[in-house]
Amino acid sequence: MHEGRPRVFVDTNVWVSAFVNPNGPPAHVLDAFLSGRFVPVISEVLLDEIGGVLKRPRVRARVQLADQEVAEFLLLLKNRGVEAFPTGTMHLCRDPRDDVLLETAVLGRAQFAVSRDDDIKRDLEIAARLHEYGVEVLSVAQFLRVLASLAD
Repeated sequence: MHEGRPRVFVDTNVWVSAFVNPNGPPAHVLDAFLSGRFVPVISEVLLDEIGGVLKRPRVRARVQLADQEVAEFLLLLKNRGVEAFPTGTMHLCRDPRDDVLLETAVLGRAQFAVSRDDDIKRDLEIAARLHEYGVEVLSVAQFLRVLASLAD
């Protein structure tokens, strides 16, 4: 079903940034998802966080998305994604909310974890631990380069 397409955990901050700036690099990740170039690894925790952030007044002021559009996007992620069921037992990060998201990546057997969060991207210990589980931590730009190389 997902043959040839990488499994990818995309952090909340990337999804939200794609909506805030439809011309920025995170929007290219959204476009790649919409065109079926990768399989998102998701969890209920991730979907709840994305939905919650997109409904914050500060974000709403910058993003013109109706509640129905947010719900449709979350349903699309759920329908096209591989769902993981984190238990909260993995402790890799200083932020427990990030831990449960990273656990989503590991349990969903993501090949890549794409984030704009420096706590995740720049922490070599987290990257090494995730690598032990087969997950490579990438910035948005790095992930877009990987996708481009897969298309060649």
